[in-house]
Amino acid sequence: MLRPEMASKATRLRALALYKELHRLGRDYEPSYDFHGKLRRLFEKNRNLTDDEEIEKALRLGEYIKNETLALYSLRKYRYLKRMYPSNSTTSDT
Repeated sequence: MLRPEMASKATRLRALALYKELHRLGRDYEPSYDFHGKLRRLFEKNRNLTDDEEIEKALRLGEYIKNETLALYSLRKYRYLKRMYPSNSTTSDT
């Protein structure tokens, strides 16, 4: 079993890694959405959490946001490719 200070260090490292990943993902977001500002405010709001369950809940929310952002980027790429290469089923042969 981990000692409390080791568990908190592991949790801190996990939170920092998540923040860095989300920050990198936010580079491609619309500037008008203020992704980095919202990300920073969310992490600062949860900065003083001490309950392990609450910390884990916040980290799971961050992971969810990361996965949803990745899904949105994949969808955007798919739509772009679909526009670039339209299907031939809409054209009629004469």
